[in-house]
Amino acid sequence: MADNAVIMCLAKVFVAAAWADGKISSEETNSLKDLIFHLPGMTASDWAQIDIYIDTPVGEAERQRLVRELEENLKTQADQELALQGLDSLLQSDGAMGGAEQEVVDQIKVEIQNARIGGSSWSRFVHGRTAKRSQAVQAAPNRELLMGDFVNNKIYYDVKLALASGQAAPQIADDDLRKLSLAGGLLARVAYADQQVSGDESQAIIVALQTYWGASPAEAAVVAKAAEANVQAEMDYFRLTRSFFEVTSEAERVSFLDVLFAITTSDDRASYGEVEEIRQIASGLLLTHQQFINAKLKVPKALREE
Repeated sequence: MADNAVIMCLAKVFVAAAWADGKISSEETNSLKDLIFHLPGMTASDWAQIDIYIDTPVGEAERQRLVRELEENLKTQADQELALQGLDSLLQSDGAMGGAEQEVVDQIKVEIQNARIGGSSWSRFVHGRTAKRSQAVQAAPNRELLMGDFVNNKIYYDVKLALASGQAAPQIADDDLRKLSLAGGLLARVAYADQQVSGDESQAIIVALQTYWGASPAEAAVVAKAAEANVQAEMDYFRLTRSFFEVTSEAERVSFLDVLFAITTSDDRASYGEVEEIRQIASGLLLTHQQFINAKLKVPKALREE
């Protein structure tokens, strides 16, 4: 049986190939997961490494890096055959692989067939690869460096990727960006109390991130978008609140209640559900009930649903 490194590399290559046309349909996702599930030796703990590639598109440079890693882990002829058979199964799966994906899979198969099995990385380099290509592969994106954030702080992970793909480098320090992402998540949580984030609420979140947290317009917009996207998915709100507590002072947390209430009135009313959401956040931030009441009473009574 192939070792776990080969299996994991092959699973990532499957996903990278499926992203060849820039999108993965629900049908493709289900087909991919079924195919990967049946790879020998896959465990539940391996899935986070696969999900991080399913989450967002895999570009050509990153795909080349993943294929290179697979080649470097092929130690036996059996490993090579497993990889080729797996790629054939990918093409034959029920996920309706299109022309772009098929072309990429065919290219990968040629590389696997020509790989020097059991050789060192250096021997592979000198047999058929140029220095230019090797450097490009080494410099390719590696989202696994952010695996901890993908699992524990998904908003920050999405923001980091989005800013990295933009033209201008973020001006905000990384620690501040993490705090900003946590704040954005809590703001979006309040806005989503009625199961939707209105345009006014979305704009209010952007303004709040700029006004109270010093984000640039571009950074605030990216954080708001990531927060709104993730608040509709499964999110660990206990971890989100606890993490925000750990990076803020009590004074910051008290002031943050005012920011949260400002989001509720951006559409001209603070609903009961939104106010209750803020109460729960205040409790999670270890603020007193009186501190919550003080912030609530700053909102005109005519705008509050009692």
